[in-house]
Amino acid sequence: GGGRSSARLTAPMVAAGAIAKKWLRAKFGTQVRGHMQQLGEIEIAFSSWDDVDANAFFAPDSRAVAELEQYMDALRKSGDSVGARLRVVATGVPVGLGAPLAGKLDADIAHAMMGINAVKGVEIGAGFASVTQRGSQHGDEMLPDGFATNNAGGVLGGISTGQDIEVSIALKPTSSIRLPRRSITRTGAPTIVETQGRHDPCVGIRATPIAEAMLALVLMDHALLHCAQNAGVSHEVPAIPASATRSGR
Repeated sequence: GGGRSSARLTAPMVAAGAIAKKWLRAKFGTQVRGHMQQLGEIEIAFSSWDDVDANAFFAPDSRAVAELEQYMDALRKSGDSVGARLRVVATGVPVGLGAPLAGKLDADIAHAMMGINAVKGVEIGAGFASVTQRGSQHGDEMLPDGFATNNAGGVLGGISTGQDIEVSIALKPTSSIRLPRRSITRTGAPTIVETQGRHDPCVGIRATPIAEAMLALVLMDHALLHCAQNAGVSHEVPAIPASATRSGR
């Protein structure tokens, strides 16, 4: 796409997000990281954060890279495109960010993620998997040594719990493909559209830094709002450790 639809407009998002990540790390020790969960039909198991920066797919398992490369090469030759699923995690998030009604933290996160080009779905915590869970499964029990689970994704009632903020996003397949597609002209007459020139078979491959940036910007925004609302006054509350039972931390 061009103009306001161009992914080039995500460059200032990433630049601003880099500043937000540095500020959050210095202020609270917060770390924001992301990786690819799924490319088309291929699901990528989490192995290590160290693997993410070692390949162009931001895949958390370097053993999957060869398969991903072959998959994308075949897709590129076919002239078609495919979508992707990404996961972003923020650790060390302070308790109390957000509001219970207007200005919910999870609502602002979803709003920011949907502002990224090609994003068509956002999950926080268990997300759509909550549909098949029972209340006895989904509720995150609180134990003396921390939460038992993190199905809420680090946000309850619109306010951060101190657990990891876990967000997943779905990006659609690229609309501009080389294969012929039916459409209509300005007068409504049927026609065939074939996109020529550069073909990007999956925009999701390069979207991980963008998603990280947007999450960091929302967290920094809420941290500053919290400081302004409370005039910088801090109140010590017992810390409830974030659960370490979920994979990929």
